[in-house]
Amino acid sequence: MQTAPLAFATPPDVPSWQRWLVFSAVARVVFFAAMLFAAGFMIHVVLGLAGWTPKTASPIQLALVTLSLQLLPALIAYLVLVKLIERRRMRECALATLPAFGGGGLSTGTILFSIVVGVLWLLGVYHVVGINPNVNWLPQLLVAGIGAGIGEEIVMRGVLFRIVEEGCGTWIAVAVSALFFGGAHILNPGATLWSSAAIAIEAGVMLALLYHVTRSLWACMGLHASWNIMQGTVYGIPVSGGAADGWLVSYRTGPAWLSGGAFGAEASVVALLVCSLFTAVLVTVALRRGSIVPVPRQR
Repeated sequence: MQTAPLAFATPPDVPSWQRWLVFSAVARVVFFAAMLFAAGFMIHVVLGLAGWTPKTASPIQLALVTLSLQLLPALIAYLVLVKLIERRRMRECALATLPAFGGGGLSTGTILFSIVVGVLWLLGVYHVVGINPNVNWLPQLLVAGIGAGIGEEIVMRGVLFRIVEEGCGTWIAVAVSALFFGGAHILNPGATLWSSAAIAIEAGVMLALLYHVTRSLWACMGLHASWNIMQGTVYGIPVSGGAADGWLVSYRTGPAWLSGGAFGAEASVVALLVCSLFTAVLVTVALRRGSIVPVPRQR
């Protein structure tokens, strides 16, 4: 079996205590989580001292505050994990691969969500009533696009999926990261158990397998960012329950299982089916390559 090129493997000559307390999958995930919360707390304090709080900040300042809290803690914690603990090159974010994988991810996310909207329109669920040329697109681009696309992918795919795959195999890592990704959206406005399950399957599984196939965070970041931007800024549909201000002034009708309801089109069976078809393509690629990482006892 040809296994996928994993980013990190425990050095064979380290003492047993380091193997478990420093380099194991659990230890690295716990270390990253601690660094993430510590960096987030410090950045929150610094922003507060600078006077940039939700009560005093302008809309663009508020977007920058949110972006900082989404992005900087994840970047800091990831850099510390990779450079100080794993001590390796960050091949999953190599600048040389950004145009190909980042551009491919952006294009794929744009196409996938446009297909979702096209199907909803053909079914008489999605309706456009006008165009808003004065849409306030910059805060949405910063928060839903760059912040969520980069910050969430570092945490969910760059750390959780990657490290669990190294320790427990591909399929367990897909399941664990997808469940965490779906659960992370359960407190969003308009969220239900169904919407979280849909997010876990359509996005959590799809993005995990996209990382497995490409070994690139750029691809995952690009797809995630463009999906959110197309959904909210272009088509005017709530992004994971968040209010949307889009170039297209739109509304949706029909049952919530079809339209997605207040949560947005991500809770629609149409999005679930479209993303599942793309996921099936990724699974086929992985199986043909023989890149699925087995559980430890089968290695």
